[in-house]
Amino acid sequence: MLRSFSKSPTAILITGITIGTIAGACIAMAAQPNMQEALGQLQAARASLVRAEANKGGHRDRAIGFVDSAIAETRAGINYAR
Repeated sequence: MLRSFSKSPTAILITGITIGTIAGACIAMAAQPNMQEALGQLQAARASLVRAEANKGGHRDRAIGFVDSAIAETRAGINYAR
């Protein structure tokens, strides 16, 4: 036997609010504004390092490598949370 669900306006409203709240929380988690901001800052730092002169005894090149790793890890974190 099928169970009938209430179709009262109050029940529909409460159901809609509940679904909207859950969907909003999921979207907020997927958006990850802090991780996106960090990614942008890392990319800006990398661009600055690339523009710097290469007379740093290899330290600039190593820093670029570290930033590349940080960018990859940040992207991996964003993708993992999706």
